[in-house]
Order: sequence, then C-alpha cells, then structure tokens
Amino acid sequence: MSRSRTCDMCGATLTVRPHGGRPARYCSGACRQRALRRRAASGVTPAVATAGGNTLPSALDSFVGRQSELSALRTLFRSSRLLTLTGAGGVGKTRLALEFAKALPRRFARVDLVELASVQDGAPATQSVAAALGVGERAGRTGVDVLVRAIGDTSRVLILDNCEHLAEPCARLAANLLGRCPRLRILATSRETLRVPGETVFRLGELSLPPAHAGDDATALMRSDAVRLFFDRAASNSPGFALHPGNGHLVAEICRRLDGLALAVELAARHVRVLALSDILAGLDDQFRQLDLLTGGSRTGPARHSGFAAAVDWSHRLLDPAEQAVFRRLSVLVGGFDATAAQAVCSGDGIGRRQVFRILCALEAKSLVVRLPGETAPTRFRQLSAIRAFALDRLRASGELHATLSRALAWLTELAEGGRGEVFADQAGSPLAADRDTLVSVLACGAGHGDAVPARLTLELARVHYQQEQPSAARALLGGLLGGAGGRALGGQVPALAARVACQQADLDEALRLGEQAVRSERMRGDAAGLANALDARAAARLCRGEFAEAVADLRECLEAVASSGSPQDIAWCTQHLAWALLQSGGEVEADELMRRCLPVLRRQAPWPRLAAALHTAGAIRLALGRLRSAETFFSEVLRIAPGASFHALYPVEGLALVAAESGDMQRALRLYEASVQARRHLDTEPEAPWRHRMEQAAARARTRLPAAAREAAVAGARGLRGERLVAYALGAGSDEDRPRRDAHATDERLRLTARESTVAGLVAEGLTNRQIADRLGLSVHTVATHLDRIRDKLGLRSRTQIALWAAAGTGGGCTARR
Repeated sequence: MSRSRTCDMCGATLTVRPHGGRPARYCSGACRQRALRRRAASGVTPAVATAGGNTLPSALDSFVGRQSELSALRTLFRSSRLLTLTGAGGVGKTRLALEFAKALPRRFARVDLVELASVQDGAPATQSVAAALGVGERAGRTGVDVLVRAIGDTSRVLILDNCEHLAEPCARLAANLLGRCPRLRILATSRETLRVPGETVFRLGELSLPPAHAGDDATALMRSDAVRLFFDRAASNSPGFALHPGNGHLVAEICRRLDGLALAVELAARHVRVLALSDILAGLDDQFRQLDLLTGGSRTGPARHSGFAAAVDWSHRLLDPAEQAVFRRLSVLVGGFDATAAQAVCSGDGIGRRQVFRILCALEAKSLVVRLPGETAPTRFRQLSAIRAFALDRLRASGELHATLSRALAWLTELAEGGRGEVFADQAGSPLAADRDTLVSVLACGAGHGDAVPARLTLELARVHYQQEQPSAARALLGGLLGGAGGRALGGQVPALAARVACQQADLDEALRLGEQAVRSERMRGDAAGLANALDARAAARLCRGEFAEAVADLRECLEAVASSGSPQDIAWCTQHLAWALLQSGGEVEADELMRRCLPVLRRQAPWPRLAAALHTAGAIRLALGRLRSAETFFSEVLRIAPGASFHALYPVEGLALVAAESGDMQRALRLYEASVQARRHLDTEPEAPWRHRMEQAAARARTRLPAAAREAAVAGARGLRGERLVAYALGAGSDEDRPRRDAHATDERLRLTARESTVAGLVAEGLTNRQIADRLGLSVHTVATHLDRIRDKLGLRSRTQIALWAAAGTGGGCTARR
C-alpha cells in the first residue's frame, strides 16, 4: 500500500512507501539542489517546521497574547476555505497568520507562505505564487494551470500575505484555485477584503488594553495584551526593565494612546533604553513628535514596518486622490465622528457630500478608519491615534488645514444651535457631548472667527464638562467667559452654569453669588425661559447651602416662569425640582402630590437620566411618608434604567439601603451602604449633604444593632458587590438570612443578565413595544431585539410574555446627580 505526495519544487507526484523512513520531499537530486540554491539566494530567516513537515519563517522574538483570536481563527478555518484576516496596518495580521499556521493539524500536507508586499501593483499575482511554491512552467502549461497542476488534490494551505495592493488579481487567483483544487485552503492577510464568494472575513482589532482602574497594579496590567507586548519588547531592549508601582500607570497610558496597535506599541517600547516613560508619553501627546517616536523599526523587517508612518503610508499610497483628501481631512475629527460630521467637514473643493459617504465606507474597508463598537445610532467611526497623526501631517502639508478647521467650526456651531430651545440646557444631554474631543481640538486651534462663535462653543464645552462631572475644566472655561464680551452676550446662561459648577466643587458662597448674578441678568433681559433657568440654578445653590425655604420660593417662581413658555417636559422637570426642595423643607405631602402630576409626563418624554432623577425623588418622598414598599418599587425602577457602573445607580442603591434599615433588615442595609461607599470612592463622586447624612445615620444604627459577626459579614460581603453584581443584589427581595432559601435561583438568573438586559426585561414587563423601549433608552430597535434574544438564550425563555412574567416575579410587584 502506498500514498501519494508531490515534489516540493516541481510538483511531480512522489510515491512513498508506508514505514519507509523519512518521506521524500523532492523527486530528484536536481530538484533538491534547486531548492538549496533558492534558499541560499533568498537569505530567508531561520525556519520552523509546520505540522505537515513544511517550513515557515521563524520569528526571532516572542509572540504575545492573541489567544482568543487564535482560537477564533481555528474555529473559522474548519468551515471556510478562504479566510481573510483584515485590519489596520501594524495591527499584527502577518504575525498572527504565521503563528496560526505553525499550529495547523497534520492533515495538511503543506503550508506555503507567499509574501506579496514587494510585488509591484500590476504584476501577475500568479507568477509570485508560483515562485514562492517553486513551481516552474511545463510544456504548454502556464499561469494558473501550472499552480493547479502543482497543488492538485493534495490537502494544502496557501498563505497570501499583504494582498491589499493586489486585491483584484489576488481575488481572481483565489477564486480560480479554490474552484479547481478541492482540498486547498487559503488564508489571506489584507487591509481590505478580497470580496470573493464564500470568503470569511476575520477583522483583527487592536490588542486588549488595561482597565482604567488598574492603576499601578502589575497583575491587573499584565492581563492586557498591549501592556505585555510593551513589557516584553522594552525588556528586550533594556534588560532589567520591570513594571512597578511607579511606572505601571505610564505604561498603561502609553498603550492607550497608541490604541493597542501592535507595531506602534513595539516601536514605542524600543525607546525605553534612552527615554524615560514620561518622555515617551509626552511625545505621543505631541502630534508633531508622535510620528518621530514611532520610527526605527527592524532593519531586517519589511520596509513597510520600518516605522509606523511607513506602515500607514503603504496604505495611503493605495488611495485615489479623493480618498486621500477625505482621509487627511478626517484628522480634525478627534475621538470619533458619524457620517454627517464627515460629510460636513470633508466635502468641498471638488468633493461632494454624497461622495464623502462612499469614501468613508471605502476607508473603513481599507482599515484606515475603524467603526466604534456597539449598536448606537448613528454609527460612529474614528481614526486610530497614530493613523490620525499621519493624516494630520498630510493635512498640514496639503495647505488645507485652515479651511478644514473652518468647516469643522461651522459644523460644531450648527450642532450647538440645535439645542438653543432647551430651557434647562445645563441638565439636558449636550448635543456636543459625543464630539467633545473634536470641540476641544478645534477651539484650541482657533480658526480665525469672531468672538461670538467661540463664546457659544466654549459655553457648550463647559456644559459637557459639567455634565461629565469635570467641574475644574468647566470652571476654567467659564471664568474666561464671565469677564468677556462674548460671555456677556449670552446673558444669564454663563453665571447660571457657573453656579451649578461651584455647587459641584462645594464652593457654596460663590455658587449663591453667581446664581444671584444670573437672576439679575435675566430679569433685565426679560426672557422667561432664561429667568426660569437662572432661578433653578440659584435654587440649586440654596439647596446645597441648606436654605430650603428660599430654594422652595425660587422654584415656585421658576415654575411660574416656565409655565408661560416652556414645554410639558420642562414644566414637569421644574415640578420635580420643587418637589425635591419641598421634601427637604418638610413638605412631603405636597411634594408627593406634585410627583403624581409630573411623573407620567417624564415617563413618556424625558431621557433616562431625568427620569431616573424623578423616580429617585418619588422614592425618597414615599420613604419619608413611611410607604416602604412603594419607595422600594421606585428605587428598583431606577436601577433598571441607569447603567450599573454609573453614579446614577448609586442613589437607588442607597435608597434601598434606607428601605432595608426602616424595615429592620440591618445586615442588608449595612451591606448596601458599604457597597455604595466603595463604589462612590471608585467613581470619585459624593452625594448631596442631607442624603449623605441620612445614609450615615442609618449605617450607624445598623452597626449598633448588629452583633459583631453580622457586622463583619456585611462589610466583607460588600467588597464583592460591584457594578452588575451590586445591581443584582440590590434588586433581590427579602433579608440576608432567608434570601438564599427563597431567592437563590432568581438571583443566579439575574446575575446572568447585564444591567441593560435587566432594564429591557423590566420595560417588557411594563408592556412597552421594542420601538417604545428603544425610544426610552436611546437605542436602535435592532439593539433592543438583540437584547431580547440574549435574555431568551440566558434564561431559557421563548416569548415576550415569559420574559414579562419573569421580570415581574423578580421585582415583587443629590446636587450632582439630580441637578
């Protein structure tokens, strides 16, 4: 019995006897000598044998991370004959492909690497593949026929590396070979897909980054593939380099600045031998120096990897002139953008708005922009940091920088004007929140416009900082506006926002002074909406100062002002503010009646942060009235609306702790209190003083009444309650003692859902449709449907009715956060 193999050089059939020793690779001594001469002439790097006995270039440094990607590739390769590995230049496609190929099973007789980077555009791809396989032309057979003859019916893998500049010829060749060689499989690497029928695309993303809270914890940092790669390459260049409490956060931030791009991380790590980590980080922050730092790659590596700029330039040269123009103009959009922003900023000078969208899609396909993760609408994209630095350099060289910045400024101003009709704009989501980084960059560059436009945009940027709990940044911007002509033209808006920011910083005397300035300014202007906003800001300052009666008076006047010109939502929002002030001054009964009037409007119309604040107010009022079950229902509803990792979720957790304390469940009350303290410390946020004092009193009462063992158990249990687990525990019913017996299964199920999935399930239980849920949560209908599919899969349910019944059974029928 014999089996067939083919000669590694000419492809002729070899007959190999079983148990006949080492299998032959060549049909004759001539072919063996030809192979030796070819290897000597090519000067290839040392090679390692694959499972099938073939050779691939051997790496001279270690392979770091990408274990999940390798696993995914193995799964896809079992069912796909053409697998294309795509991604940005320098992301590590070639290295991953080679690492994957070295572990291929022995059933593949050969694995061949075809390096196409040096092949000129327009050259026949067939000849390059034939040369790599060592296949020569035979009588009457040329081109694809030669390859088909050489490959035949053997089980082989062909790696086509760097196909992007030969996308069309590679696509035609792959389709031809796969159609005629039934046991051939092709793994291609390319910055864009080949678009061949039956092609499976695996998009390789950036290396994993460390979490923001990792700090200098070396163990947590080394779970990041980007940090591990930086450490490995830095230690190779500077023996003795190590992560320690003084430098871990710097390494993490360098990796974040480089977006986890493998080549960029490696190049930055090479500078550890001569530069301090702080200097490397400062260089990456400087757009002029960033490209200089990301140079100096391996002398023996591909020319396109001699520096990151060279890697990006390789892709840039493949673009047509219109694509190059859009690519460089996108560099002024920092942090991310949608298609509308790209059209506004990149159109002009011969490029139409509709053309921009097509080019944007083409750039994404070529891995020069990336789509941001998630299903938010509209879809957002961004240029990775190092790629944007290259594009910005090209924009400066083209002489288009000023014109592009002017278009960006005009677009941002148009966005800001869209929110002009909002009465309480400081407390609404800013239309510029998603584009904050672009706004910062454009204002810093200055585009030569008059004072009025920058003043308006500076106010919007200060609002974004305020809403994102960055009061120092907001106050610095507002300080310039308060003394300038542009700021005075904006009336009481500037001092009103400044009063709220001063409240965030607990500068209460200044907050009241600014609030009074805002009211005076708006009374002089005679604008009812502006006066309502100013009165609301002054009331916020008075609430923080404990001047509750004065705050109630301000909010009653505010309600009268907004009733004459505001929308139903504005009136409802002001009403709930008045209810909160009444609660602080002892008017719980009137406050409860006000919430009965305004809550239905806010449920129908308000975005989730406003609704969450109103539900918290309603819960706190019911708690003060001693209606504990009703208070628990309101607080639980907030938890289903607010993201579990945000400070919005902490107020209802604390409210449920107060409910537990009033109900006599002191261990649960103390555990929730300790967990909320831990979470607030992590988020660096504080509740308003009256709420904090009430929580501290309840916690002190719980410690007094609990025996030492129970106190210790509550505190220890709180350490493991974070994010989704804290939300799941808070939503559980009953006491710590009997919950494991009555509610263990439900709690286990609830822990399997994310906070967003729990929210969606709760809204299904309320009878909302997918469209209504999408509107309530600011999601697309498709995303809601996806959440429902995941809920069904996790819980083993089949219908919306079952989800609603499950959710219903599971629920049991401050200044910064609120204002």
